[in-house]
Amino acid sequence: MSVQIKDKDAYQRLNYLYQAAHCVLSQNPENVELARFYCFTQRTIAKRLVLRQDPSVKRTLCKKCSSLLIPGVTATARQRRKKGKTRFTVVSCLSCGQSKTLLNNPDYCLWVDHPEAQMQQHKPQVTGPPPKNQTKHEEPDGSVSSKSSAASGAAT
Repeated sequence: MSVQIKDKDAYQRLNYLYQAAHCVLSQNPENVELARFYCFTQRTIAKRLVLRQDPSVKRTLCKKCSSLLIPGVTATARQRRKKGKTRFTVVSCLSCGQSKTLLNNPDYCLWVDHPEAQMQQHKPQVTGPPPKNQTKHEEPDGSVSSKSSAASGAAT
């Protein structure tokens, strides 16, 4: 039994564009404009169809210029610490200068990663009392069997 996902083709297209942007930058790091075009197209499709993107994907895209943020290639990543033990990762885009501050807490877990956030894949089985017209009889060997009340009345 499979669950039908709404706009499956659109999600596949978003995934393809994201992977294409990664491939373009991995083969030729100077080809930032093509990767930016793929990411901009991905963002436009997601907005037009009102689709939710995974947080890990949204973290790697610049909000200002739609560039793919890869540390060392199109972005710089720095570790910062505020007063106390709160740690942050600051990712700055090299194209436009926009920066993102991401919480760097090892104990933090996204809602998406919680088990209760996942949709049920199967229908829960209903367990309840046996039907009213059945009675349980104990056999001489200790096992329990169910007989219909009509059948047990006819047998006696």
